[in-house]
Parts: sequence; C-alpha cells; structure tokens
Amino acid sequence: MKRPRRHSENHLAGRAGWLRAAVLGANDGILSTSSLILGVASAAASHSNIVLTGVAGLVAGAMSMAAGEYVSVSSQADAQKADLEKEKGELSENPEAETRELSAIYVKRGVEPELAQTVAEQLMAKDALAAHVRDELEISETTTARPVQAALASAVSYAVGAAMPLLMVVLSPASILRPAVAAASLVFLALLGAIGAKAGGANIPKAVARVTIWGALAMAATAAIGSLVGAAV
Repeated sequence: MKRPRRHSENHLAGRAGWLRAAVLGANDGILSTSSLILGVASAAASHSNIVLTGVAGLVAGAMSMAAGEYVSVSSQADAQKADLEKEKGELSENPEAETRELSAIYVKRGVEPELAQTVAEQLMAKDALAAHVRDELEISETTTARPVQAALASAVSYAVGAAMPLLMVVLSPASILRPAVAAASLVFLALLGAIGAKAGGANIPKAVARVTIWGALAMAATAAIGSLVGAAV
C-alpha cells in the first residue's frame, strides 16, 4: 500500500526579509558604481582614477548599506521587543481581558463567538504569550527582525553588484569603456530584476522594465553631469 504523499508548501513570505535586502543591495551596487564610473569617465579621468573610483564606491557603498540596514532593522527589533514586554505585563495583570481580546480577534476573522472563546482559552492555557505574539502582534518567524542578517545580506549583495561594472572597467578597452559599462550594467540590472521577480513571485517583464529604465536614466544623468564638470575644469 502506497503511503500518501506528504504535502509541502513553499511560501514566498519566508524569503521576504533577506530577499528584499539582497535585491536592494545588489541593485544599488550595480547602479551606484556604474553611475560613478560613467560620471568620472565622462569627465576625462585616467583609467587608474576610474578604477580607484569604482573600488572606493564598492567599499564605501557596502559599508553604508550594512550600517543603514542594521540601524533600520535594529529599530524594528527594538519595537518588537517593547511590544513583547508590554504584552507580558498585560497578560500578567489581566489574563481574562487578554483572553477576551484574543477571542475578539478570532471573531473578526470569521470564527463563531463560542468557538472563538474556546480556542482563545485553550491557546492561553498552552502558551498565552505565543498566542498573542502571533495573533495580536502578528510577529512570526518570517517577520522577526534580524539586524545582523539584514546588514550582512545588504553588504555582500552590494559588493557583488558593484563588482560587475568594475570588472567591465578592467576588461574593456579605453575606447569603448563607457558604452561597455553602461550596456553591461543594464544587462546586469535586467537579470537582477528578473531573478528578484521570480524569487518573489512578481511579474518578471514589469520588474525588468522598471529596473532598466530607472537604471538608464540614472547613468545618463551622471554621465551628463560628469561631462559638464569635466568641460568646466
């Protein structure tokens, strides 16, 4: 007799935290570094100065992304911790009111009042704090703030993204450096948009169009400014 297949689900919500940080980091790495390179190259800088600019942009950007993400997610973690402490106090002071509150949440979700009361009482008896954390505060394993994880994901993904246009500077002849960097960066951005959309379950053509259009505008603006500044000095 065959055993029934185990039903497994692969939800996209579990990827939300690290996916957001990784995609944003890589996107910023490609776009910021390619724009810096194009701006400096348009100002008629030497090849060594262009490489130096790219490397400096990679390091500074990766550290900035890590610091910003850490501070942002740490603030979220602090808020979650404060909510947990507040909920512990309320459960200790007035468990009956907290049971009614939990029951009301289930009623709003469509559960009949008597059944909602029964469920609330049983969950409160097993693990009152866990029940309120999940159903009242809506904090779960996938939404728990992880500052270090987010910071590392942002820094690494930014560095990987920034390395792509920088590699094009090293490999491309000086005569075609600007178009080579711009074209390759747009291809990288398009691939990143497609990967991010696929992993997140979003519309791939829409994501690719969005990231390449804005990327092209950013690089064109920086190159134009670089040309103006280079002509002026």
